[in-house]
Amino acid sequence: MSNRKHSAYEAAGVQIEKGYEAVERMKKHIQRTDRPEVLSQLGGFGGLFDLSKHARSGTHPVLVSGTDGVGTKIVLAQQSQKFDTIGIDCVAMCVNDVLAQGAEPLFFLDYLAVGKNDPETIEQIVSGVAQGCVDAGAALIGGETAEMPDVYSAEEFDLAGFCVGIVDRAQLLDSHNIEKGDVLIGIPSSGLHSNGFSLVRKVFFKDHDWPFETVLANKRTLIDELLTPTRIYVNELLPLIKAGAVKGLAHITGGGFYENLPRMFDETKLQAQVDTDSWHKPEIFAMIQALGEVDEEEMYHTFNMGIGMVAAVAPEQVESVLDHIADAVVIGSINNKTTEQSVILSIKESR
Repeated sequence: MSNRKHSAYEAAGVQIEKGYEAVERMKKHIQRTDRPEVLSQLGGFGGLFDLSKHARSGTHPVLVSGTDGVGTKIVLAQQSQKFDTIGIDCVAMCVNDVLAQGAEPLFFLDYLAVGKNDPETIEQIVSGVAQGCVDAGAALIGGETAEMPDVYSAEEFDLAGFCVGIVDRAQLLDSHNIEKGDVLIGIPSSGLHSNGFSLVRKVFFKDHDWPFETVLANKRTLIDELLTPTRIYVNELLPLIKAGAVKGLAHITGGGFYENLPRMFDETKLQAQVDTDSWHKPEIFAMIQALGEVDEEEMYHTFNMGIGMVAAVAPEQVESVLDHIADAVVIGSINNKTTEQSVILSIKESR
């Protein structure tokens, strides 16, 4: 009876046994992310995480959650058959958002939808998810792998994730913390991260047909440059948050500087002023701008331009933050609002 059911399901394009194999392949990667609060094992209906150690007397723990995917960057992973870093991107997009509220990431769940169940490919993808969780200190406590041949082709897949973090209410980073005179410190990105890839793919591949293996000035291939995983900022910033050295954070994701900086302050009263000459910009951004004839202002609306996270700190905390994060740099300040703009960048006028 069981074999007949499996045969019928497989005839519809779903491979039950390969699904079991994929789960077995995942286990060793998931085990690397374990935390002592995890009470469940892979395979249950829900992941269990004990919060008792975080609810100490006199504290007010707040759970912070975030969910995200990796956008059309995933298309390049599919086309190039490079699967081991896209999972890091998925984790990074979620944990960096949670971190921006001051929270320590606790656990992560992923959702992977595939057109065809290939256990080796799934293992590579999940190994990246696990590596991202290790880098963020978060436990990978569960997930879902769905084989959907009527939705995706055999070579296609999609990946999304969900993260939960915790912060004491007194250390929550929100717009009430930020005031005139606070200094903006930029922490470099690892490259493009996971935003703007519809434009990236159009510029390099649809409009100019560049091969993946094109060697760039930095000696890397184009595909390796584009698939560089998103930087995870937890280990660098969490100690500063707990020490009270950081007043606010902005994760520079979709919408670039213009949309993300105002998310950390009261834009009815304040504005951010940013000196765009204060940091080094990876060459990939200049290439995109030149090849795509993209207006410079639009570049800062779309990409991180080399800065993946911006911290707002009090002037007296600047040196300690710069000492703690070796590649961090002062990029601007918070001032009283004098124009309608919430963000003023020192860039050239739009063409």
